[in-house]
Amino acid sequence: MNNIHKKPLFEVSYAITDYEQATRVIIKNAHQRTSFGVSALAVHGLIESYKDKQLCRQVNKINMVVPDGQPVRWALNAIHHTHLKDRVCGPILTQWVLEASHHNAFNVYLYGSTQATLDKFSQFIRQNYPKITICGIHTDRFREATPEEDLQDIEKINLSGANIVLVGRGCPRQERWVSDHIGSINAVMMAVGAAFDFHAGNIKLAPKWMQDYGLEWLFRLVQEPQRLWKRYLFTNSYFIYLFFKQLVFKKQTAV
Repeated sequence: MNNIHKKPLFEVSYAITDYEQATRVIIKNAHQRTSFGVSALAVHGLIESYKDKQLCRQVNKINMVVPDGQPVRWALNAIHHTHLKDRVCGPILTQWVLEASHHNAFNVYLYGSTQATLDKFSQFIRQNYPKITICGIHTDRFREATPEEDLQDIEKINLSGANIVLVGRGCPRQERWVSDHIGSINAVMMAVGAAFDFHAGNIKLAPKWMQDYGLEWLFRLVQEPQRLWKRYLFTNSYFIYLFFKQLVFKKQTAV
């Protein structure tokens, strides 16, 4: 089940998967408390990984990087003919995993974000998935842990009996953290930072029609213009450039 079919996009290996299959893989590894990394990587994380080769190596160490965002899905379909019917959005994948974790009475650990967001996210989980035990909560230090702090964090998570660790540190810090802890934390680690804010009620998901047309970035830009305008202006433009560059290269090599 862990033999996940992958295809590269701008040097990042994406799992060619959907919500159902990705959830099955996560739950299987969570049952066994396998040290297993997951990332829902959208355009921003993809471009950051392309520009930063060290980050790219870390992201490619993650066991399952799912195609978060319609533009990523469209690019994979256009370049590799993967026939993906939908993207695998981090907040929605989190709901799938929480539902399955509820049925399995799993232990879930929350790592990252602010105390206020963690309080609201914990309340969301307890109200909607009462069979889940929240076995630990760790607010973000908003800096990297010292080696001593990191060892303490690892021990605390492993002693908690966590099946799944939801990691909300923001991209790409959460991807680096998950990658660096594969092999030391005995649980599935999911880098799904936006899910914390969405399910805590801090920000809203875009309407479905905007999601379907790849306009989530516009919806979020309207919500947080000062924080996001530079990201979307430069990141989206660079994504489009790389996409057409790779598409032209593929057509030339196919001739």
